[in-house]
Amino acid sequence: MRLRRITARRSSGPWQGGLFALQPIAAGERLVEYKGEVTSWRRAAARHLSEVGHTFVFGLSDGRVIDGSRGGNSARFLNHACAPNCEAIETGNRVFIHAITAIERGKELFIDYGLAVDGEITYDIREQYACHCGAPACRQSMLGGSTPL
Repeated sequence: MRLRRITARRSSGPWQGGLFALQPIAAGERLVEYKGEVTSWRRAAARHLSEVGHTFVFGLSDGRVIDGSRGGNSARFLNHACAPNCEAIETGNRVFIHAITAIERGKELFIDYGLAVDGEITYDIREQYACHCGAPACRQSMLGGSTPL
């Protein structure tokens, strides 16, 4: 019997929920697949405009997305941090979350969202995607390669 290694629960950060280690995790371990419906950005965006709540969309390199709100699993609760302890590795239409550092039991799991937006990144856009991870090198934004606010 294999013991569960992660669980979703309420987070102490500015987020509502997160993923946490139930037992020690070694660097390099594959933890979970980010599951959901593979669809277009347009379709996923239209769904989320008409629904209240969180957006659980993971972008694929071919321009499509995995919509975790449709058939998704606990991986959709991963939060962003500028100094993450996990990374997402894309394999075809699938995304797997791997530990990049050793993670102690009870610690929250994070990835760097590295978000991209179309068009000019204004102050309002950067404010909308502000990061509050508290890492010493926090770039104050969930946008990839962005400068602080």
